[in-house]
Amino acid sequence: MTMSGTSTPTSGVTVAPSVRKEGAPPRRARGGGRRREFTARRGLVVAAFMAPAAVFVAVFTYYPMIAGSQMAFRNWNLTDLTDTSWVGIKNFREVFTDPAWGTVLSNTALWVVGSIVPQLVIGFALALWLRRRFRLRGLYQALIFFPWAISGFLIGILFRWMFNSEFGVVNDLLQRAGLIDEPVAWLADPDTAMIAVLVANVWYGVTFFAIMILAALQSIPDELYEAAALDGAGKARTLFRITIPYIRVTLVLTVLLRVIWIFNFPDLIFGMTGGGPNDETHIVTTWMIKITQQGDYGKASALGLLVVAVLLVFATFFLTATRERGGGRRGAGKTGKRGVRA
Repeated sequence: MTMSGTSTPTSGVTVAPSVRKEGAPPRRARGGGRRREFTARRGLVVAAFMAPAAVFVAVFTYYPMIAGSQMAFRNWNLTDLTDTSWVGIKNFREVFTDPAWGTVLSNTALWVVGSIVPQLVIGFALALWLRRRFRLRGLYQALIFFPWAISGFLIGILFRWMFNSEFGVVNDLLQRAGLIDEPVAWLADPDTAMIAVLVANVWYGVTFFAIMILAALQSIPDELYEAAALDGAGKARTLFRITIPYIRVTLVLTVLLRVIWIFNFPDLIFGMTGGGPNDETHIVTTWMIKITQQGDYGKASALGLLVVAVLLVFATFFLTATRERGGGRRGAGKTGKRGVRA
């Protein structure tokens, strides 16, 4: 019989009774380190490490934003720095009443829509093609993804030479193909200059859509396509019932992100046309840079605030879509499964 407080012999091994003093804290599991308390000294150490980064961001980000924003409401012009008085919304009125504002606004809409739609369609087609297994697939992926590593301004310079009316390769190829009889002054003609910059931007942005969509396509389970094949679904039906519903959240996020980037992407236009001829290829951001170069910082800052307001709207849509991404993806998967037998 075993009594409390005594040892019990078991196979020659004496087991000591577990005794814990009353009121003593329970023992922690072996390996679980004790959590250190947060003290004022530790707080100062953390603040000291964070201070350089906080100062850097404050000096080079927040201060220029605040200073530039207040310029939009002042008479700030490099031709006369003796008068920087408060003028209210005068600079905004000058932006809206400028004769070039209508052209700049329509060019911006054409720049965004005319770039996004072809990039999405061509990028989606390339992603579907790259998802298949074939010989030298990795080489083709590297060649397609390569343009994304090049600077936008450099792309603009390259396409400026390609569209040159005297020795550009574009005119040479079109003449050899019999599509034109004589060289076309692509960048000197207001009717063709915008087409040229759109072609360059489509070529440059297709890569981004191909990368993002290909990553999304690789997450689609093969069982869905196998079930669709067993049900006799064709390629078009599989595309619209399985592929697109399953990756629709990625498509929305990618489009919103590219809208923000393209709207605020003056590099390529400056590299090709500089906004010409006769300001016919200016978009909002390139026009803002031109006004800044003219020395009218007040008007340029007002235009900059308008750009920030538009970008905040698209950024809100982007963050909302990102927050709903998990539920949207699950819903897309369920839609895809139901769509096989629809």
